[in-house]
Amino acid sequence: MSAIWLAVGGMIIFTLGYKYYSKFIAEKIYRLDPNFKTPAHQYKDGVDFVPTNKFVLWGHHFTSVAGAAPIVGPAIAVYWGWLPAILWVLLGTVFAAGVHDFGTLVLSVRNKGQSVGTLADKLIGQRAKVLFLFIILLLVLMVNAVFAWVIANLFISFPASVLSVFIQIPLAIWIGYSVYKRKGNMLLPSIVALAVMYLAAVVASGVPALQIDLVRYFGGEGASVLFGLDATSMAFFVWIMVLMIYVYIASTLPVWKLLQPRDYINSHQLLVGLGLLYLGMLFTNPEITAPVSNSSADTSWFPLLFITIACGAISGFHGLVASGTSSKQLNKETDARFVGYLGAVGEGALALVAIIAVITFFPSTAEFSATYSGFAAASGEGLGVFIQGAGVLASGLGIPASVAATIVSVIVVSFAATTLDSSVRLMRYIIAELGTEYNVKPLTKTHVATTVAVVSSACLTLIPEGPNGFGSGGYLLWPLFGTSNQLLAGISLLLISIWLKRQGRNYWPAFIPMAFLMFMTLYAMILQVLTQWAPWAEQSDWLLFSFGAIVLVFALWILFTAFSAIFNSDKDSIEKSA
Repeated sequence: MSAIWLAVGGMIIFTLGYKYYSKFIAEKIYRLDPNFKTPAHQYKDGVDFVPTNKFVLWGHHFTSVAGAAPIVGPAIAVYWGWLPAILWVLLGTVFAAGVHDFGTLVLSVRNKGQSVGTLADKLIGQRAKVLFLFIILLLVLMVNAVFAWVIANLFISFPASVLSVFIQIPLAIWIGYSVYKRKGNMLLPSIVALAVMYLAAVVASGVPALQIDLVRYFGGEGASVLFGLDATSMAFFVWIMVLMIYVYIASTLPVWKLLQPRDYINSHQLLVGLGLLYLGMLFTNPEITAPVSNSSADTSWFPLLFITIACGAISGFHGLVASGTSSKQLNKETDARFVGYLGAVGEGALALVAIIAVITFFPSTAEFSATYSGFAAASGEGLGVFIQGAGVLASGLGIPASVAATIVSVIVVSFAATTLDSSVRLMRYIIAELGTEYNVKPLTKTHVATTVAVVSSACLTLIPEGPNGFGSGGYLLWPLFGTSNQLLAGISLLLISIWLKRQGRNYWPAFIPMAFLMFMTLYAMILQVLTQWAPWAEQSDWLLFSFGAIVLVFALWILFTAFSAIFNSDKDSIEKSA
């Protein structure tokens, strides 16, 4: 079967979802008001609250939520067959992710740009708010560890991509100053910046001297360096330190100096990347060699499929970005549909092409099955298979596979870096909020909160020793990241449902995906915590058990409180829409 049919069918469903379903949600459910004064205007400070063109904001929002997760999750989930993965991406994007991302953005805008964690106080009580903030704090901590781990390993595996990624930083700062100080246009400079990045990637692919290969600098694989670390482990350590310094600076700068222009560049990277892969697919016309379903899987798809593909179907982290940074930059409330729902559709399109790149990469079903021999093998090989498969698709446009792989790795790293520093910025907000809650004044200071966020993220990434050796923290946390992420999305949808019900609106478009997601996620989390990670399990894991048990207890506590609140007919305490 040709993969083109999957791509065409998927894009038709996404288009119909945005054109009709998001319009219904905007007009009948969320009731957007073009005259509503958004927090970006009400609290404009030039740092976090900055009215922003919807196309630029879409670029920030999409690239902040995309990261590597809509690639990694689907690339792993095809282990159960391509049909379950495709269906969850399509249906999840249209009926769950779009409603969730759009809804958290509107809810935050209607309430002074406050995060979903803060809004939990107004909707279901003070205790729930604190518990929710701790769940969010744990999630963003895991996001930081996972994405730092992904970026460091991609730098090691694809050293030709490093130069392009580094070049993007000064280019983004230059664009930021050009646009906001000189009132210039961001489109042309960002296209120029993108061209420079890709030129650097092409040149570096063919010139080893321009490849920042730390493993080679340290003597090659297996060479002993310092403190008992070999060259690969030392390279990983150095990259993590570089990343932590970078995110410290990036997350404390005003959004217009680096965050917005870099994310706008990355939004073009998305369009270029999707264009390369989808157009390349038309020319290569690849055949699907992966099985429709895997009846011999060593791990059941139910309910793990729905937490393995988080970003790309629905993701709680999107709600944190929507209510944490995007709501503070929304120029008009009616822009929320474009930024929120279309941002979810963009991620769905990325997840779809990630699935196609993997299921068409192998020459035969037997070779696919040999690589995807078990769920653990799929988890370890998925991202690498995607990059190689994407290189093959792009080669249909005449791009050498090695150059295409470098460009794809640049795109993945750029997205992951965007997610990483947005996540650190969100973590700083949450730490400051908890500092205010418990009257710990030093934590309310920007640089103190950022230091706590960066140091704790680095420690979680570096300290654990696991199957990938030194610095396995991100790899080990991936299963819990998916579960916690979906749990957060379910709670956010529950908050939206409560808000809608108290305003006398139809809350079922939010309540139905919430109920489905909560069932799947709690079922998966209970199975993992009690049967896989617990001390009495055969393959116990104290790291995952500790984090998982805390998140599970907090979530059940919140749900117990929230489900009683949703049927509370008392007058809503949060601001009603016009």
